[in-house]
Amino acid sequence: SLPLFFVEDAEDDAGYLDVIVSETKHPPAQLGPMPEGLNSQQIVRRHILGSIVQSERSYLESLKRILQEYQRPLMEAEPRILSPRKIRPIFFRVREITQCHSMFQIALASRVAEWDASEKIGDLFVASFSKSMVLNVYSDYVNNFTSAMSLIKKACMSKPGFLEFLKKKQSSSTDRITLYGLMVKPVQRFPQFILLLQDMLKNTPRGHVDRLPLQLALTELESLAVKLNEQKRVADQITETKQLARSITDRSLSKVLNSEQSSLVLCETLVETVYGERGQILKSKERKVFLFTDVLICANVNVKGPPDISSLVPVGPKYTMKWSAPLLQVLVVEVGQEGSQSKDASPQTGGAKQLGSSSASGKVVLGPLRLFQELQVLQHDLSVVEQVSSLVGTLQGTYQNLNSMVAQDWCLALQRLIRIKEDQIQSANKCRLRLQVPGRPDKSGRPVSFMVVFNTPSPLSKISWVNRLHLTKIAQREDNAPGWVSAEDDTRIKAPFWCPLLAYRMPVFNSKAPDCKLVAALHNPVQCALLGCSAAGMSLPQGYLWVSEGGDSGRGQLEIFSLNRPTPRPVKSFQVGAPVRCLEFVPEVRPPEADRPLVQAPGAGGSTVCVGLDNGRILVYGGMETSAQALLSLRSARGDPVLCLKLSPSAGVLWAGLHSGSLLAYSRQAEGWWYTIRSKPVSCLGRQPVRALLPLDDSVWASCGNSVSVVDSCSLVTQKFEAHQDPTVSVTHMVRVGGGVWMAFSEGSCIHLFHTETLEHLQEINISTRSSLCWPTQKNMRVTSLLICQGSLWVGTAQGIITTLPVPKLEGIPTITGKGMTSLNAHCGPVDFLVATSSTLSPDLLKRDSLVAGVDSAFWGEERTDSSSQESLQHASGAAFGEIKTKGRGMLLQYRLRSTAGLPGRPLTARGDDASDLSLESPEHSPEDGSIYELSDDPDTWVRGRPCEGESRRRETVASVAVISGGRGFRRLRDGPAGDVPETSESTLMVWQLPLNV
Repeated sequence: SLPLFFVEDAEDDAGYLDVIVSETKHPPAQLGPMPEGLNSQQIVRRHILGSIVQSERSYLESLKRILQEYQRPLMEAEPRILSPRKIRPIFFRVREITQCHSMFQIALASRVAEWDASEKIGDLFVASFSKSMVLNVYSDYVNNFTSAMSLIKKACMSKPGFLEFLKKKQSSSTDRITLYGLMVKPVQRFPQFILLLQDMLKNTPRGHVDRLPLQLALTELESLAVKLNEQKRVADQITETKQLARSITDRSLSKVLNSEQSSLVLCETLVETVYGERGQILKSKERKVFLFTDVLICANVNVKGPPDISSLVPVGPKYTMKWSAPLLQVLVVEVGQEGSQSKDASPQTGGAKQLGSSSASGKVVLGPLRLFQELQVLQHDLSVVEQVSSLVGTLQGTYQNLNSMVAQDWCLALQRLIRIKEDQIQSANKCRLRLQVPGRPDKSGRPVSFMVVFNTPSPLSKISWVNRLHLTKIAQREDNAPGWVSAEDDTRIKAPFWCPLLAYRMPVFNSKAPDCKLVAALHNPVQCALLGCSAAGMSLPQGYLWVSEGGDSGRGQLEIFSLNRPTPRPVKSFQVGAPVRCLEFVPEVRPPEADRPLVQAPGAGGSTVCVGLDNGRILVYGGMETSAQALLSLRSARGDPVLCLKLSPSAGVLWAGLHSGSLLAYSRQAEGWWYTIRSKPVSCLGRQPVRALLPLDDSVWASCGNSVSVVDSCSLVTQKFEAHQDPTVSVTHMVRVGGGVWMAFSEGSCIHLFHTETLEHLQEINISTRSSLCWPTQKNMRVTSLLICQGSLWVGTAQGIITTLPVPKLEGIPTITGKGMTSLNAHCGPVDFLVATSSTLSPDLLKRDSLVAGVDSAFWGEERTDSSSQESLQHASGAAFGEIKTKGRGMLLQYRLRSTAGLPGRPLTARGDDASDLSLESPEHSPEDGSIYELSDDPDTWVRGRPCEGESRRRETVASVAVISGGRGFRRLRDGPAGDVPETSESTLMVWQLPLNV
C-alpha cells in the first residue's frame, strides 16, 4: 500500500489526495534483456515499449522538476519572491497531474516486468486514462495554461527577483530548459502517447491479445486529446479576444467582441505591403488580422517586450486597432481581377493612407503593378506582331532575318512570354491576400472602398484565409443562423467551423411523378489542378456528381452535375432501360509503362461509373465523359436485380449484391489499356436480398437478412454472424471507420457497432433520442442512410432529419461518446442518400516557388527590379554557349537553342554599340545572333531556379470536402418541435460545405 499524506491547499484541490511514491519500494519501469527466438514484430514491439517507458520517465521527471525546483523554492523562499496567492495559480494542477502519472508509472513497471509472458499494454492505458479525474485535472491545467503564462510574464516585469530566479534556474540546469519548456509538456503529452500506440498497433498482428485493447486505448486517448485541444483553442480564443477588446476605443465594437454573439474564427500575423505607382514597395509592416463571425479587424502589433523576458516565457503582443469592417462588405480580389471587382474603388479618405494605386485608366490596380500591366502590353504587342507576320508573308524580296520563319519566331516568343507572365501572376496570387475593404464615405456621402494587400506566410495560409472568409459569410445566411441544434443541452450551434454549412440546395430531375424516387449518388473526383488560390479556397470539391432516379415506371434516369464552377450545374441527363438500384465509381488503374500497348482501345485508361439496374444489368460508363452511351454492359446469370455495387480497391474486384441473395465478384483483366470484367461465382449467401456491401482490407461484408457474411477476397471463404436478433429485420447500411463497422437496419431507430476483427458487438445508439428536440413525439426514426466523413457519422432518417455524431478519426474503435447534432435543414421525406464529395488540391497550388522562374512568390517583384522572363532567356543564352549549369536541388528549367543567324541578308536586329539594353518586354533578337530560346525537354542546357522552400519536407495535403443529401423537398425546422410536413414532390439536393481539411 502507498503512504497517504494530508492534503494541502484543500480549498483548490478538494477531492485529490497527495500520493508520495517511494522509488525504493516502487522502482521505475525497467525492460529486461531481450529473450531469444522473438520474431521481427515482437522485437519492434519491445523497442516501442522501451520508448514508452523512457518517454514516461522523462515526462514524470519534468513534472517533478516543476514542483521541486520552482514551486517549492518559491513557496519556501525568505524573503518572499512571490506571494503564495500568485504562486498557486501559476502551478495549478501540476501536482495532481504528477500524481496521476506516478500511479501510472507503478502500473507500467508491473506490466513491463511481465511483458515477455503477456505482451499486453493497451488495457493499462484504458484503465489509467479513461477516468474522469484525469480529464478534469488536465482540463483545468490546459484551461489555466494561458493565464499562468500571463502571470509569469507580469511577475517578471514587476518583480526583478522573480526574473533573476528564473534565469538562475535555467542556467544551472543541465539541459538549459526554461520553466515554460517544462510547463508546456502536459499540453503535448497525449499526442505523444497516441503516436507511440499507433506504432504499437501497426506491429500487432490480428488475433493478438493486445490488439483490441490497443484500439480501445487509441480511442480513449484521441477523445481526451480532442477535448483538451478544443479547450485550449477556446481558452486561447478568449485570451486573444480580450486582448484585442482592451485595445479598441470604439465601445460598440468592444461590446460586440465581448458578447456571446461573436466568436473568433481565425487570427494570424500577416505582413501588410503598400506599393507605389510603379509597383515598388513603399512600406511593409506586421499586422494581426482577426476574423470574427461578423467583422474583420486589422491591428498594429506593438513591441513584445524585453528580450530577457521573451527568452523565458512567450510575451503576448499588445494591439492597436487600425481598421475594422463588416465581414459581408469585405471582398477578396486577385491580381488581374481589379478592373471587374474594384473598378469603383478609390483611396480611403479621412486620414487613411492609400493602399492601392490608380492606373492611367482610373481603375485601381494592386501591386505589384508591373505584372498585370506587362501582360496587357504583351497581349497588345502579340496582336501587332501577328499583323506584321501576315504582311511579311507578302514580301517579294529576300532579306536576312526578315521572312515568315522569323515572324513566326516572334509570335512564338511573345506567346511564351505571355504564358510566363500569366504564371507570374498566378504565383503572385499564391501568398498575397488582397482585400477590398469599405472605408469612410466621402464628403458627398458616397461609399468608398480601399485596397489592402497582405503577404501570408505560405500558399496554404492564403487558401485557408480565403476559405474561412467564404464560409464565415455563408454562416450568416438564414439557413445557417443557426444551422444545427444539439439535443443534449439545447444549444444552438452558430460558429461556422463547429458544424457543416448549407451552401446550396437545388432541384434534381424534372419529373414530379409520385412514383419517382432518388436512389443513389456518387462523386467522380478530379484534382484541383487549374484553380487559383482564391478559387481553391472557395470552391466545392472538383469533379462530377452522378445522381440516379428509380421507381415503378419501368425506366431509370441519371443526371450528372458539374462541380467545377462556383455553383453546381447540370450537364447531362439521360434515361436507362430499367430502374437504377445502385452506383459505384471505379477509379482509373494504369498498368506499368512497359505493359501499355501501342494501340489503345477506345475509352481505355480512364475511370468508370458502374450502374446497377433492376433488370440485372450492370452498365459501365466513362467517368470523364457525359455521353449517354455505355462502354460495357454486364448481365447477371438469371437477370436478378442488382441492389448494391462496391469496389474493393486492394483486391481489384467489383462486388455485386443481388436480390436473390447471391454475391457476384467481377475482376478486371488487361486487354490493352482497357479492362474488361468477368465474373467469379460466389455461393448464395441466403434467401433474402443482399442489401448492403462493405469492402474491407482483404474481405467484403455482405448483408443478407439479419446476418452479415464476411467473404475473403482471395479464397472466397465465408464467415457469417448475426447482426440483429430479430429475423424479420434486415441490415440495410454499413459504414466503416477505424476498427469498427456501424450498421443500420430496416426497422427501429438504433444503429449498432461491430468490431472488424472479432465481429464483437461493441455499442448501440438510439437515433431518436438524439433528434428528440426537433421531433419530440417521434419515438421510432428509421435510419435510411449512413455516411462517415471527417470524424462525423452522418445519419439520415425516414422523417427527412439528418443527425451527425462524433466518431474517432484514428485506427481505434469508433465508439460514440460525444454530443450529437441535428440539422435544422431537413427533407420532407426520407433521406434517400448521403454522399461525401472530396478532391485534393494540386501540390502546385501549395508550392511557394514560381512554376516558371523559381522565385519566391511571396516576394515577387519586391526585392528585384528585373523579374521578367527575358532574364531567364539571357541566362539560357549563356548556358547554350558553354556556361552549362549542373543539375542541383531546386526547380530546373530547360531551354534549347533555336537560331536564325544563318539566314541570308542583313541582320534586322543589328544596332550600334551605344544601343541600350533590351527592355524587359522586348522579344527582339540579340545583336549577336538573333537567337530565340524555347522551352523543351532537351537535357543539354539547364538553368537552375531558386530552391524550393522546404523541398525535403513532406508537402501538405489539402482536401476540399462537401456532403450532399438527396430526398423529397426541403423544409426548415424552426425553433421548437417540428410541425406539419409540407407536401412536395420535387426531388432536392442539399449541399453542405466543410472547412478545408489541412
